[in-house]
Amino acid sequence: MKLPSSPVHAPARIQIVPLIDVIFFLLATFIMVSLSMVKNQGIPVQLPKAATGQSESRTATATITVTDAGRVYLNRELMEMDKVGPRLKALKRQEAGLKVLINADDVAYFGDVVKALDHVRRAGIDKIAIQTTGAQHASAQSSG
Repeated sequence: MKLPSSPVHAPARIQIVPLIDVIFFLLATFIMVSLSMVKNQGIPVQLPKAATGQSESRTATATITVTDAGRVYLNRELMEMDKVGPRLKALKRQEAGLKVLINADDVAYFGDVVKALDHVRRAGIDKIAIQTTGAQHASAQSSG
């Protein structure tokens, strides 16, 4: 009976393709987690500048955006102005300490911004901030 001789071992090589797969998976996971941590509820607009603006914590649970074209968004959802009030009342029933952040384009029609503010106040919400930009950073003027 003949016993097989020990096979000749090739030198060990590092397989780079699985290593690249793992690195890309970790990178994609990191990006997805980072993006999910950012909570931006407003639509991007050109905010007006205010020299006296103060920084405010971004704990607003509802954001109303008025664009230069007169469109109104509540938490990134396009809606008609007359639907904002009932929607805010429903949100206030869910969370008693609701805070609203109003941001409007620098050239937005002022009447639309005032209408949005009226809807917030009619909903019984007294924690209102208006977002502006200052010399260094975005800020919010609190009115309540």
